[in-house]
Amino acid sequence: MLPDGLWRIARLGVVGLVLTAAVAGLVLGDARPWMVVDWSLAAYARLRVFDESGALNESGGFGAPTTVALLGAALVKAVFLWLILRTPVRGRLDRREKALRGLLYLAVAYTLVLRYLVYILPDAVGVAFQLALWTAIDILYLLVIRWRSRPLRVAAGAMFAVELAGLADALLYELDLPDLGTGVGVQLALTLGGLAVTVVTVIGQRRDGRWSCGTQALGWSAAALQALMIPLDFLADGLFDRLTTLVMVQTVTLVNTGWIAATARELPPEGHPADLPPARRRAGRLTVAAVVLLPVLAMIHPEQTPHLTYTDGSTDCYDRPAFGDLKPAERDAVFLCLARSTDDGTPPMFPDSMPDQGILTYGRALCHAKDREKQEILKRSGWNADPEDLVYLCPEIVGATRPELLWSTAEREAADIAYLAEENATCRDPWPRTKGVVQATAKYFLFADGDFGYLVHDPGDRVTEEQAEEAMDRIHDDGALFGVAESAVLVGHVEDVVDLCLTVKAMRTAPPRRTAGWEQINEMPIVSRSGRLTVPEMGEGEVGAGAPMPNLAIAGKGHYRLRVYVRFGDTGEEHLVVVFPGTSRRRLTLKP
Repeated sequence: MLPDGLWRIARLGVVGLVLTAAVAGLVLGDARPWMVVDWSLAAYARLRVFDESGALNESGGFGAPTTVALLGAALVKAVFLWLILRTPVRGRLDRREKALRGLLYLAVAYTLVLRYLVYILPDAVGVAFQLALWTAIDILYLLVIRWRSRPLRVAAGAMFAVELAGLADALLYELDLPDLGTGVGVQLALTLGGLAVTVVTVIGQRRDGRWSCGTQALGWSAAALQALMIPLDFLADGLFDRLTTLVMVQTVTLVNTGWIAATARELPPEGHPADLPPARRRAGRLTVAAVVLLPVLAMIHPEQTPHLTYTDGSTDCYDRPAFGDLKPAERDAVFLCLARSTDDGTPPMFPDSMPDQGILTYGRALCHAKDREKQEILKRSGWNADPEDLVYLCPEIVGATRPELLWSTAEREAADIAYLAEENATCRDPWPRTKGVVQATAKYFLFADGDFGYLVHDPGDRVTEEQAEEAMDRIHDDGALFGVAESAVLVGHVEDVVDLCLTVKAMRTAPPRRTAGWEQINEMPIVSRSGRLTVPEMGEGEVGAGAPMPNLAIAGKGHYRLRVYVRFGDTGEEHLVVVFPGTSRRRLTLKP
């Protein structure tokens, strides 16, 4: 046990540090000294750009409501820390009582300091530590406290088991093992079990007789606080996400920590402090009640306080709706959904405790940041939104440079159709006088630096996918322009282009070779097992032919010959694909 002098120095040092940090934060207007008050740097580092109303605060400080809450938290914590760090009552302790006192002080140290060190470890480590710690404390409670009633001891054991079951369930969840689930009924039962543990322990202390009325009053206050938090936690969704409320809740939880410290302090059976006179006892109770209830009452705001909302991220915005299809009232909701969404596998840039109003204000500030330096500061401080996201907040600004982002779905489809028609019109039939049984000319769109080419294949063949992979491997391994695999032929492109002009013709007999004007001509076999041969069309993606492609297997199922002509003209790379019946399996290079 530490000497009394060291206990007094520790009390003065800790309390002085908290009060000094509060004064420094208030005078300097800086958020950093407040971190000493609440012991939680990570909780506010992401929020220091905003005040409580959600408005942008470029000074990096907190808003007025948060400052008031932190100042009150500093005073309340100073009082409780002064009580928690009182010198332990001296007296003879047996082995069990010594172990219980040490574990209780370890629980106090964990709540005040050690849990922030455990944050750098996996979450399962912290939960496992608490489970082991409170298992030992609960067992020693049953052995050390003089319950003076077998039914009461049994009831206490049952309540302790429920408490430990909740911690064990949390550990199973962190280890990704089967747990009790997250249903409201299960969580409410575990919460009520924790409340019952506090109540039955205080009853045991009263029957034991060694703990003072002040310690018992702290225990009843902790139980009342837990009971008050149950409806707030289950019914007031999002209440504890507010920064001001979170500061208050973290402060009043010191009531329970003070009760645990007082329990450890008064363990010796002899020499514990005598009860106070009735007048001073009533004054002490009023003081404890004021310390507990006033911060909680401060959470109840008047009606004129801005109503803050907290919208959850949703997959409804994964396929983002077109701006032109939305009503003005719906655009903010889409932006909030995108800001909070985790569909891309990355965490959102804003924490759950940030209100919707703060996110909207930040987005509009990013829209109106004309100064490049200011815009870069905003991007580093929060979410780096793209014009596709910001258009829902400031269409008049984004639309000035990106008018296509303002289109509706119908307008976008019409623009796509017009674009395809314009691109297809640039391509011409290289054999206009040689008509095929079926034929088509269109622009074929490819990914730049990503596609080997296009397929001429039988879409009804069940093994087409395997053959297409085989054809791609042949082009990749052999460096050839063609990859042949029975019912699929992959035709590569020569230049590093995004698209090319493609003409397909189906004929009943082999046409003349006509090598003049073409740079490469190759002929190869292809099979149609379903009676179809075609070229993929552009669907929902960006790859494929820009116009419907016909069925080139005009003779039905069977063997065909595929002749491919390649050249370069005014419109870029041009391909002519001719298909006709033929049983030969030879590959011919008609013009290398």
